[in-house]
Amino acid sequence: MYYLKKSISVFSVMLGMAVFTATSQTPNRFFPDKELVTTGIYYYPEHWNESQWERDIRKISEMDFEFVHLAEFAWFKMEPAEGAYDFAWLDKVVDLCAKYNLKVVMCTPSATTPVWMRIKYPETFIMDGHYIRGENGTRGLASITNPSYRLFVEKIVTELAKRYGKNKHVTGWQIDNEPPAIPDYSPSSQETFRKWLKNRYKTIHALNVAWGAAFWSQWFNSFDEVIIPNTSLVGWWGNNPHALLDFKRYLADSQAEFLDFQAGILRYYISKDQYITTNYTAISTGADARRTQKLDFATYTAYPNGGSDNIGKLGFRLGDSKTILFASEFYKSVGGVSGVMEIQPGPVNWGSYNPLLLPGTVRMWLYHSFAAGGKLACSYRFRQILYSSEQYHAGIMLTDGVTASPGGEDYMQFIKEIKGLRQQYKPGAKMPEKLTSRSTAILWNLENYWTIDRQKQTWQWNAWNYPVKFLEITKALGAPTDIIAESADLSRYKLLVVPAYELADSALVKKWENFVMKGGHLIITCRTATKDRNGHFWEGPIAAPVSGLIGARVKAVDMLPPGNNGDVLMNSSHYKWNNWADLLEPVKNTEVLASYDNQFYKGKAAVIKRKAGKGTVTYIGVDTDDSDLEKEVLRSSYQEAGATTEDYPVGVYVYWRDGFNIAVNYSSENYAMNLPAKAKILVGEQVLKPAGVLVWSE
Repeated sequence: MYYLKKSISVFSVMLGMAVFTATSQTPNRFFPDKELVTTGIYYYPEHWNESQWERDIRKISEMDFEFVHLAEFAWFKMEPAEGAYDFAWLDKVVDLCAKYNLKVVMCTPSATTPVWMRIKYPETFIMDGHYIRGENGTRGLASITNPSYRLFVEKIVTELAKRYGKNKHVTGWQIDNEPPAIPDYSPSSQETFRKWLKNRYKTIHALNVAWGAAFWSQWFNSFDEVIIPNTSLVGWWGNNPHALLDFKRYLADSQAEFLDFQAGILRYYISKDQYITTNYTAISTGADARRTQKLDFATYTAYPNGGSDNIGKLGFRLGDSKTILFASEFYKSVGGVSGVMEIQPGPVNWGSYNPLLLPGTVRMWLYHSFAAGGKLACSYRFRQILYSSEQYHAGIMLTDGVTASPGGEDYMQFIKEIKGLRQQYKPGAKMPEKLTSRSTAILWNLENYWTIDRQKQTWQWNAWNYPVKFLEITKALGAPTDIIAESADLSRYKLLVVPAYELADSALVKKWENFVMKGGHLIITCRTATKDRNGHFWEGPIAAPVSGLIGARVKAVDMLPPGNNGDVLMNSSHYKWNNWADLLEPVKNTEVLASYDNQFYKGKAAVIKRKAGKGTVTYIGVDTDDSDLEKEVLRSSYQEAGATTEDYPVGVYVYWRDGFNIAVNYSSENYAMNLPAKAKILVGEQVLKPAGVLVWSE
């Protein structure tokens, strides 16, 4: 077995995170442009009597789904006893899919271990912060660094790959399920963490310096003395933020390597016509999709509604507009394409309360993912299960197994309409100039989330949603916007937004400067470049590396308690704030756009701008809750770039894709789209109702 020979040596260096040779393919080739989006559904034959399988698969085909997602939690049925494999049942389901012209997305079952593994190999489970072992019975509790567990994963993935890797009906593979990068304090993880640190720092002295180990007598004499920082036992406040940042990095690296480990096995056996992906959660605060190198692309799971209030009086039935908004853009930064692999089809079992969705809401979510460039749209799940922990989780079918749920009806309408849009598709459509003139990138990574969320300084700071709010602003202004990594080519964009990018270095700042000098318009916000890559303050002024770029020094920072509003004056308008305020001291030739208008530092600069080369740099030093100030600052930057802007209301998102204009409405109010005279409405009506969708061409 090829990979079995390789795995031990690969694993031994893995968690120094050696650089892997990327073997992913060009993912666009798996999704022909003319198909726009391909639709699928999760099906769990292991949950149902075999006598119902053909009826269910036939129904999936009749509903015009195009692929079936199989086997992600079925390890117990594939390997009922150690080393005894049974794929006959899965062969039957794959054959049924072929009979009814359905493709298959096959899944590796590593997320759910069988009972025999817990009994014979308890070391294959994680330990929590109290050093208590996890057990099987749920998903995602295996220790991905444990050699025994990895050997079992290798064997089952190899067997699957050899059996279905050349099956023409299998279109792709999903590895694992919602990879969590869950904290693991087990002996195998402790050992692997030390290897990771040694690979990163080389010497124990370098580690001590990076971790600030001179503080509170944390100094180590060797890597063997290091243990994983543990907030459960040391305490949240007292834990070393630099060590915790490295622990987050280690967990994300380990998770990425584990996915690449499986992808390497698959790629050795499977057809080049089969893709490899996984399904990250839309809000993934642990696993970092960008760290994988062997997946073809990343998909995401979206659960916008779990009883949250959202926008307006109907918001609790419409879902959180931010969920798909951010995920659909971020996951494209991995392989260039993405899609929603798992979307909620109705009420769920885990929400704070579980309301019925407004009719059409699932269809709106599907269109939102499609509008943002999604190449596939799949839903969890076909049938609502009759037992166990997710029996209250809706399916495409009701509990009788034969009647479509409201979400199922939405899905069928979406599929029918997509078929119609395929007939309208015209190859080679180019984005209109008015949109390309607004092309925008938002720089974001998980490391900045980790470091800020650990030391927020005010509980009013929303470390996850702060960057997301700038995506909301750019979409409200009608700008096509990408979420990018530091390695991205900035020349593609007119505007670059850098929101609260706390960890920086001189090379990154130089890249921003070059962008500006060549004619780009850069918007930097508070909390950017305040620390080095280890999370240390600079031995100098606050945010010292960007002082020259922004044309000002950050003299001090203020935060206010809830309900105590500060005031900012800009262009004769007043804006409230109470989360964060940088007090800026601009140098000559730096323009003050906004100033604080109360507190003891009234008159201090809050927002500044300077010209540099062919472009501009704007620094927003204040964070407002309603984002009105930030929106007006960005609007002026687009104007500086020679671009027009729109003014869409909160919750209305408008996209251009493949020659189609698409709008969705998460708000609780009707919104009349202002369409050009030559517009041809293809789906929906000009007045967007709540949960409404409008597609038109020009």
